[in-house]
Amino acid sequence: MQLNDIRDNKGSRKKKVRVGRGHSSGLGKTSGRGVKGQHARSGVALAGFEGGQMPLYRRMPKRGFKNLFGTTHAIVNIGRLQKAIDDKKLDVGGTVDVAALAKAGLVRHGSESVRLLGKGDLTAKVTIEVAGASKGAIAAVEKAGGSVKVTAPSVETPA
Repeated sequence: MQLNDIRDNKGSRKKKVRVGRGHSSGLGKTSGRGVKGQHARSGVALAGFEGGQMPLYRRMPKRGFKNLFGTTHAIVNIGRLQKAIDDKKLDVGGTVDVAALAKAGLVRHGSESVRLLGKGDLTAKVTIEVAGASKGAIAAVEKAGGSVKVTAPSVETPA
């Protein structure tokens, strides 16, 4: 075999169909698009159109809403906090804040706020600075000898 004998396998490359090149080609004149109408022209936009029938996306019931003023917090349980301390991922000496939690892999980088929840046990004395914390989490941290500083203002419910 010589280099000049090398060819692609039969059928590995398909030729582009040349439309609008005369009647004898089979795809001349209207190029297989039929005659007139929206489909015969460029820029057909019929996605979701069901022939005048009410489209499916409008027949389905609408559910829920998106609160424009709502905030989402990254959630950290004190059990995971203790595990990170045991694995030497968190330094107990300094203040544990969002940056320290992100570095330890407990929250994603870019999380603006963290809420501390009380699931699990905490034995290490640690100072935590978070946007929110449950009463149980604060009690567990203070029982272990640490402290929690909540930076976000608490929302009080009217009595």
